[in-house]
Amino acid sequence: MAELFIETAAQLHDFVKQMEDSPWLAVDTEFIRERTYYPRLCLIQVANEYTAAAIDPLALDNLEPLRELLLNPAREKVFHAARQDQEIFLHEWGALPQPVFDTQPAAALLGYGDQIGYGKLIQQVLGVELAKDHSRTDWSRRPLDKAQLRYALDDVIYLGQAYIKMKQALKKQGRLEWLKPEFESLSMEATYSLNPMEMWKKVKGRQHLKGIKLAVLQAVAAWREQQALARNLPRRWILKDDVLLEIARRAPVKTSDLEKIRGLDANFIRHNADAVTKRIKKALELPKEQWPRDRFRSSRPTPEQEAILDMLSAALRIIALEAGLSPQAIASRKDLAALLNQEEKSPLLRGWRAQVAGIPLQELLQGKRQMHLEQGKLSFSNKDA
Repeated sequence: MAELFIETAAQLHDFVKQMEDSPWLAVDTEFIRERTYYPRLCLIQVANEYTAAAIDPLALDNLEPLRELLLNPAREKVFHAARQDQEIFLHEWGALPQPVFDTQPAAALLGYGDQIGYGKLIQQVLGVELAKDHSRTDWSRRPLDKAQLRYALDDVIYLGQAYIKMKQALKKQGRLEWLKPEFESLSMEATYSLNPMEMWKKVKGRQHLKGIKLAVLQAVAAWREQQALARNLPRRWILKDDVLLEIARRAPVKTSDLEKIRGLDANFIRHNADAVTKRIKKALELPKEQWPRDRFRSSRPTPEQEAILDMLSAALRIIALEAGLSPQAIASRKDLAALLNQEEKSPLLRGWRAQVAGIPLQELLQGKRQMHLEQGKLSFSNKDA
C-alpha cells in the first residue's frame, strides 16, 4: 500500500490520475466545528486497494481535480457513517459524491450491530485494533505528525478492506439491494436540508414543555438557527439550550422581561431583544391547532397497546433470529410503537428494515400473520400457512 500526504497541486494531479480507473474509493474527512456552525474541512483521506492519500485542503487553493474524482458517478464512494462527510462535501462543493456505500448501515444488516463505530467495526470484520489516540485532535494545526497521519490514513485503508468483505457477504446473503434506498438517500440534497422551524426538536429538555410553551420554543429556536447559519457560529454561542428553555417557559414579550432571565447578557439583549420578542409575540398568537406536538411526549400506552407491543417485540425477536440479526439492530420498542401508531416516519417503514421486519409486522397487526406456540417453541407465519 503506497501512502501519500498531498499538499501541492502537482501531487494532487498525479494522485487523481492514479485513482481514475478505481471501481471504488474509500473516503473520510477530518474537520473541526467547535467555533463554527459549518465544519471546517481540515483533511480528506482517499484510498483504493493500492494507494492511500491524506490530502491537505488547508494547503491547496484548488481542489477541483479531487472534486471531479469524487463526484464522478463511475466509481463507488465508500464511507463509514456517511452523513457528516457528505454534508461537508455539499457545503464545500455544492454537490454530493455518488453512488455511496456506507459501512455503518451495512454492518447492521450483517449483524455487527446498529450504529456501530468505525474502530469496533474494523475489529469485528478484520480483527484489527485501531489506535484511538487522535480522536480529539485539532486537525487544523500544522504540521501534522506521523502518528496523526497514520491515524488518518488507517481510516480509509481498513475501510476499503472492510468494504470488500462486507459487500461480498451482502451479495452472498442476497441483501445488497436492500440497502439501495438508504444509500441513494445519502446522495440526495434534500437529506441535508435544514428547516429552522424543526430545530426545536434538537433542544435538550424540551420534553418538559408542552402547549403554547412549545410554540414559543419553536419560534425562538428557529430564530437561533437562522442567526447561527448567517453568522457561521455554533448554536450555543447564539443562545444556550437551558436559556432557550427558560425563554420558552416565561415567554417574555418585553425587553424588561428578557432582562430577568439568567444567562442573557446586556450585549445580547441590546442587539436581539426586538427580534426575539417579536417572534415570541407571534408564537403566542398561534391558534392551538398550530402548536407543535412533541412525539416524544406521546401519551402513555394503554394496557392493550402495551400487550400489542409485547407481541410485536416477540415477533421481532423471531424475525431477527431467522435473519441472523439482533432485534436492537432492526428496531427499538419506540420504533415498534411508531409502527403501531402508523407514524409515517417510522424506521420500520423505510429501506431494508421494512423488507426484513416492517412489512411482516404490519401483516401481523392486520391479521394476515399469526404467532404459534408449539412444544415450547414460538413461531411466526402467514395465517393460512
